[in-house]
Amino acid sequence: MNIAVIGLSHKTATVEVREKLSISELQMQAAIAQIKACPHIDEVAILSTCNRLEIYCVTSETDLGLREVMQFLAEHSQIPLNDLRRHLFVLLHEDAVMRLMRVAGGLDSLVLGEGQILSQVKQAHKLGQQYQGVDRILNRLFKQAITAGKRVRTETEIGTGAVSISSAAVELAQLKVQEQARLADHDGHLANHHTAVLSKPLEEHRVAILGAGKMARLLVQHLVSKGVKEITILNRSRPRADELVRQFSGNGTTITARLMDDLSPALQGADIVFTSTSATSPIIDRALLTSVLAPQQPLMLIDISVPRNVHADVETLPQVRSFNVDDLKEVVAQNYESRRQMAQQAEALLEEEAEAFDAWWQTLETVPTISSLRDKVETIREQELEKALSRLGSEFAEKHQEVIEALTRGIVNKILHDPMVQLRAQQDIEMRRQAIKTLRMLFNLDTEAISQG
Repeated sequence: MNIAVIGLSHKTATVEVREKLSISELQMQAAIAQIKACPHIDEVAILSTCNRLEIYCVTSETDLGLREVMQFLAEHSQIPLNDLRRHLFVLLHEDAVMRLMRVAGGLDSLVLGEGQILSQVKQAHKLGQQYQGVDRILNRLFKQAITAGKRVRTETEIGTGAVSISSAAVELAQLKVQEQARLADHDGHLANHHTAVLSKPLEEHRVAILGAGKMARLLVQHLVSKGVKEITILNRSRPRADELVRQFSGNGTTITARLMDDLSPALQGADIVFTSTSATSPIIDRALLTSVLAPQQPLMLIDISVPRNVHADVETLPQVRSFNVDDLKEVVAQNYESRRQMAQQAEALLEEEAEAFDAWWQTLETVPTISSLRDKVETIREQELEKALSRLGSEFAEKHQEVIEALTRGIVNKILHDPMVQLRAQQDIEMRRQAIKTLRMLFNLDTEAISQG
């Protein structure tokens, strides 16, 4: 068996490609079932976020298993496999293990050290278990990775003040507003309609947020910290939006909750719109904006959803500026260097957790031998116990059977204890394999297995 991960990320594919491979929670059960049904896939877990899609699997035949997963990805995305391959990465065993460790630790994120990815890894593990994709090996791997992610955030400073995709989006908005203000100050007017956006400070802009999930909550949190005074939250249902209103309103900030049915008037009354919904197709497009925006009315759109909530055709409107998650790299680059040294500290912790998983993985080699030995000795114990009880007579046997049963089990367990512990603890691969071979020969386990078969 081998552990493998196949996927793509913000480093290998644009948002246009990533959104086609995105797997929502509603699609997760069917996707796991389809991959698990492949002949050479034994276990599977899927991690799908705005910046990555990674499929972790245990495969009995590595090459064939990889082909099966790639075929699934091509069918799911409707991208021909030959075109898709150049965006994919494939990592095997030690590299696959370390990949998940780095992802959980936030070291492979667009925003180095971001905290949200750890909860996304936990959710991938939970759904993998819930939909019977995760078994013994991936269960252990994900638990070890989650432990690694927690250690990185508690034992290093990389999580201190760590920014998220949402906070980077707010920083991007502020950066673009400041750029526009400088342009206005320099020229005395806005350069052209295509770059038009109000040049007043960010805190004076009217902001609308589409969605009320975790990323939307972080958006509100960071906008409030920047002093934004007027925020409208639009969602398909009211409870989650109302909760954000209760949590963040006050101290000079007015937050209003509205249903998504009010999208058109909300767009008319906004200067900046952030989108963060689970919609699988665009909510905002050129046709909608043309119908609701007044001529020359400037609008900034920042879409942090994958699949995208904002259609690319809005960029043809001269008064609209549109950004997506790939545009956050401009902001992220500014704080990368200061966090790089912290990341080096975190790498050492991740190596420790990867080694701990590998040590456990190596012990799996001993499982068939230990199971065969225990089965053989248990069979002998039961046979000899039956003979002894028959010779003792039914009255004595019935009265003392439990005591005698416990006695024989105790003897067997104590005899087997040391060989099993020593076999599992042997770190030298060759010595462990030699010990396995010797044990199977001394107890005639291979012949026994064949005869039982």
